[in-house]
Amino acid sequence: MAGRFSPRPTRTTVRGGQVVVPGGIPRQAVAAGRVRVWKPEGDLDLGLVLGPLRRGPGDPTFRATPDGSVWRASLTPAGPGTLRVRAYGAEVRGEAWGPGGEWLLERLPELLGAADDPTVFVPRHRVVAVARHRRPGLRLTRTGLVLESLIPSVLEQKVTTDEAYRAWRRLVRRFGERAPGPAGASERPMWVMPAPRTWALIPSWEWHKAGVDDKRAATILRAVRVAARLEEAVGMAPEAARTRLEVVPGIGPWTSAETVQRSHGAPDAVTVGDLHLPGIVGWALAGDRQADDEMMLRLLEPYAGQRHRAARLILLSGNTPARRAPKMYRVDIGRL
Repeated sequence: MAGRFSPRPTRTTVRGGQVVVPGGIPRQAVAAGRVRVWKPEGDLDLGLVLGPLRRGPGDPTFRATPDGSVWRASLTPAGPGTLRVRAYGAEVRGEAWGPGGEWLLERLPELLGAADDPTVFVPRHRVVAVARHRRPGLRLTRTGLVLESLIPSVLEQKVTTDEAYRAWRRLVRRFGERAPGPAGASERPMWVMPAPRTWALIPSWEWHKAGVDDKRAATILRAVRVAARLEEAVGMAPEAARTRLEVVPGIGPWTSAETVQRSHGAPDAVTVGDLHLPGIVGWALAGDRQADDEMMLRLLEPYAGQRHRAARLILLSGNTPARRAPKMYRVDIGRL
């Protein structure tokens, strides 16, 4: 990262997909798994690339450890798998466990942004140029997994992030399975999210206890019933994939954009319909904190084809308007 000191994370930069991955501590001893070593071209910041995959600091499927590693537990087409990623100089070492381990290692380069080309991006505003200069290791991840990003995105619809993160934690720990390898055997185990059939069999009262209203629960149930068709969207262009996702009632432009940003690494899938993003983009690029979606899209026109990357850099810049209203009131329906 350029500069003598790394920028201090803020609430806005964290939302832009930043995870602090501390280093300098010797590697902890773990049971050996299958290994792949990959050398990326150019700068690579694991915390920036994989940060958008974490759903809150207590996400049971994601962990950044003090030895500089990032751990992920995923449900792959080959079964559950755990992936540990750590940078060693100019190389990245991936280590995997479980039936899905080979699948995860095969797609390690894409997960770390090998399919992304940040060199085509041309900053048109000073705030964007400075953010890009300070974050040279930013690349867009591509997981190749749709439901893994779709379900938590549905949980985030029209609620606070804290509520959504709590629901994700509770449901994954309650109905998922322990991650393969050392991640699932530790004192604070990681978990693999439930399979589509398991999601479909979650009783209504468990959704209620997790604080998930009937509308979001019904959307997830409709999605998992056509899980195979939705996962096929990985082989489509991002816009075509979004069209397929939005066929499912309850999945709109906001949710489909949040999904393909992660599953496809879509550089132009800007999130429309967000409560805060238009005001943040409007403030950073035009000093207008009251900007709406139409204004935001107009301001991002110079970045056509790369609007999602531009929006992420704006979020990572930390240039956000001061809060003028109280935070959105949290209603925990699980207590009703």
